[in-house]
Amino acid sequence: MTELGEQMHALVERLYPLCRSITGDGVRDTLDIVGEYVPLTVHEVPTGTQVLDWTVPQEWNIRDAYIADATGHRVVDFAASSLHVLGYSVPVSATMPLSELRAHLHTLPDHPAWVPYRTSYYKPDWGFCLAQETLDALPDGEYEVRIDSTLADGHLTYAEHVVRGQVPDEVIVSCHVCHPSLANDNLAGIAVATFLARALAERTPYYTYRFIFAPGTIGAITWLARNAERIHRVKHGLVLACAGDPGRLTYKQSRRGDAEIDRVLRHVLTVSERPHHIAEFTPYGYDERQFCSPGFDLGVGSLSRTPYAGYPEYHTSADNPDFVSAEAMADTLAVCREAFAVLDRNRRYLNLSPYGEPQLGRRGLYDALGGRSDTKQTQMAMLWVLSLSDGEHSLLDVAERSALPFDTVAAAADALCGAGLIKA
Repeated sequence: MTELGEQMHALVERLYPLCRSITGDGVRDTLDIVGEYVPLTVHEVPTGTQVLDWTVPQEWNIRDAYIADATGHRVVDFAASSLHVLGYSVPVSATMPLSELRAHLHTLPDHPAWVPYRTSYYKPDWGFCLAQETLDALPDGEYEVRIDSTLADGHLTYAEHVVRGQVPDEVIVSCHVCHPSLANDNLAGIAVATFLARALAERTPYYTYRFIFAPGTIGAITWLARNAERIHRVKHGLVLACAGDPGRLTYKQSRRGDAEIDRVLRHVLTVSERPHHIAEFTPYGYDERQFCSPGFDLGVGSLSRTPYAGYPEYHTSADNPDFVSAEAMADTLAVCREAFAVLDRNRRYLNLSPYGEPQLGRRGLYDALGGRSDTKQTQMAMLWVLSLSDGEHSLLDVAERSALPFDTVAAAADALCGAGLIKA
């Protein structure tokens, strides 16, 4: 268990109790905590704002909610878990028989000890989520029902963190911050994004990296609507979700399928020999589908471990901090760092001595490699870089065609550049 993994897990545990939704104080409280790790620029977008084909909804906040039996005992209590209330429930204060209340109760009969996560963002409704075994134990009778919530004009809140690079071209990293007490979906994604931002800030990357912490769907749509003038700067992107479960890594490709980020992730996962799966794009899932919508068609993929709905704990109370591990989050973070190192280093070069093979020994290039365990591999990398440095092929092209590790190819390019044989 790495120290970074432990720190990410501690962040997940700290964020877990907060009641988040697509709007409201839970999102703000979450961003306040993330802001202790990386500086954030927080944006508030008023209710009623038109964002593409959508409208920013009313803001939802909740203070308390419960179902109490005739003795006043709370048989379902929001204070115990934010999952107990249907997200965006309208206020309720009533007494009703269990037979009437049942229409507003949500359970998981196949997992009777778990509480489901349910929402009703765009249709006024109210309800409670509880374990099936709790419902089964309730006797018939009258129950007090109370949801102390507000739906009122307010704001949608999202935040950005920018790591300035050598060029203004951007890589966006997006994660959703709207889910309540669900550790893998998506507190692990938030934690990995936060620590990825910190890692990138330790150096000056080539690209500028823009981290977007926003509610799912409506948040990404709002960001796109408000950033139309800078969309042309977005060259690559990655959506992070479900980043801490024990499953193998899954990369879902962009709508294009051959975007540079797609090729980079395929290469990094293959070369690393990590268990992984490459998934084709589908217009369903997380916010990659907003960034990849045909009007924008950005090269944005999605990295997760087990994909959404691919594990029984998904959208249930079993998705708790014990379900995610420091090791898994550290591994996801490592893949992100490896991928962005390739993305930042990928260049096209021009061979300055293209007529025949230049004499490498005379320039001391072979001698400079003495003692390396991969000397022969690096020599081959030099020959491949020289062969494909025609201004059309990138180092990633070289790595893919030669079946050599990108790091080896990049080291060869550095050596050849230093000897004046190629130039970017």
